[in-house]
Amino acid sequence: MKNALKLMDFSHLRLEKSGYGQAQAIADLVNLAYRGEVGWTKETHIIQGDRTNRQEVETAMLYPGAQFFVINQPQNLASCIYIVKENDYAYIGFFSVHPNLQGKGLGKYVLEQAETFASSTLGVHKFVMFVISQRPELIAFYQRRGYSRTSRVETYPLHLSIGVPKISGLTIEYLEKVIYPLLLNQCAMCGLLQHSPHSSWLCSN
Repeated sequence: MKNALKLMDFSHLRLEKSGYGQAQAIADLVNLAYRGEVGWTKETHIIQGDRTNRQEVETAMLYPGAQFFVINQPQNLASCIYIVKENDYAYIGFFSVHPNLQGKGLGKYVLEQAETFASSTLGVHKFVMFVISQRPELIAFYQRRGYSRTSRVETYPLHLSIGVPKISGLTIEYLEKVIYPLLLNQCAMCGLLQHSPHSSWLCSN
């Protein structure tokens, strides 16, 4: 049954730009996903307090070039993700999936859609995010999506008001992913143009 759930098709769901009036719903979803009592993304065993609030989400929405994307459901949000261009990369944050829908492939789908938007619309091919270092299962999820651990590790940012650690030595670390765009290259034999990651190639003609 577990494998069947992972094969469910979420492509019929629509990832939409959020409205300013959805700030509270986004904050509620983020807090439920990370500071709730169910779901594999919860971190209540190491951090107490809310992960975010409506004011923080509204401020993030107003940042130049920032985008919040959501998947709407009749009763609540299924998922949300935040993207903002910073210099030559896109920062990804507030990424959350409703606990009732976790483990079914929705998170992978939403992340892929967000990366595609950042690459095609913002023109960036590098993505950066931070995670709690003491969340190995979450880091592993992103590693399976192509993200790599970096040497940038910082003390848990109490000044950001994203909760209070329950354990000592809590840290955050930054992950990054680089997508190399496909190049339009010419077949050395027939001259056909095709997208290829290689500088030279031979087609089957």
